[in-house]
Amino acid sequence: MDLYQVPPPHWSDGLQGRFLRLAASGLVPASWFLKNLPPVEQRSAKTGHLHIEIVSHCWQYAHLLAYQLSSLVLWPPKQCKVTMTVYYCEEDKGTTDLLNYFASWQVPNVVWNWQQLPRQALFRRAIGRNLAAKQSKADWVWFTDCDLMFRENCLDALAQALQGRQDALVYPSSEYCTGLLPLDAPILQPDLSQPTPLDVDTSLFTVFPRTRATGPLQITHGDVARAVGYCESLPYYQRPSWTWCKAYEDRAFRWLLRSQGVPLDVPGVYRIRHVAKGRYTGGKLNTGVRSSLRRLVAAIKG
Repeated sequence: MDLYQVPPPHWSDGLQGRFLRLAASGLVPASWFLKNLPPVEQRSAKTGHLHIEIVSHCWQYAHLLAYQLSSLVLWPPKQCKVTMTVYYCEEDKGTTDLLNYFASWQVPNVVWNWQQLPRQALFRRAIGRNLAAKQSKADWVWFTDCDLMFRENCLDALAQALQGRQDALVYPSSEYCTGLLPLDAPILQPDLSQPTPLDVDTSLFTVFPRTRATGPLQITHGDVARAVGYCESLPYYQRPSWTWCKAYEDRAFRWLLRSQGVPLDVPGVYRIRHVAKGRYTGGKLNTGVRSSLRRLVAAIKG
């Protein structure tokens, strides 16, 4: 069977997903699925010029990825090396064209790493994250989303905060976010016909404290990433799909690592939040309902 062939539906699929969500809430010991993590004393405590790999996914979000890649061009790191890895599908022409444009930029201390996947593999984010984790040569791996930017001093401050650390998982203790922007918001409508590095109006962003390593803020020790992958021990989260899968594996990853993450003071983390999801499939009614739910959840969370 093709590695990325979508398996036929099975009656137990929904049960597996629900069970893993309950398990990751702490109702089941993580050791049932991942016996051990690399012992702390066996993890390297690197100092000096660190190597950080950033892992992002993009499907029909070129208008957001443009800001993420631009942030590395506008504020290249000086005190660390960064490998910027992006998983994408060539069927997504907007993203493919954008990556081709940024590939022409020679940015100090930044290495571009574009990784193509068939869309059925791209739609399960844990697949690309697991591939990156197992293959990474970096000291630390930052799993993120393409709506996040690394503005002034972000990566250099992170590299400084990571000096000599051996934690399995860390995260920025705060990030600057927009409100839930409508599709017609100017920031979501950049002209990509003639690509150029883009910046944002920072007055649109408000700082929010964070209490755990959520999906776009998961920074993992390289030795841990190479040893355990990203939910590699949970086959359900390594199954391709014909539609974009909600990223429940973010919580599962923290559960497997036995950590909500250690907060670090990292400036310059900015994220664009938006109502309409490019990954949503179906008609206007489906998209409208899901967008309304996002507004409701955001309001409840404050």
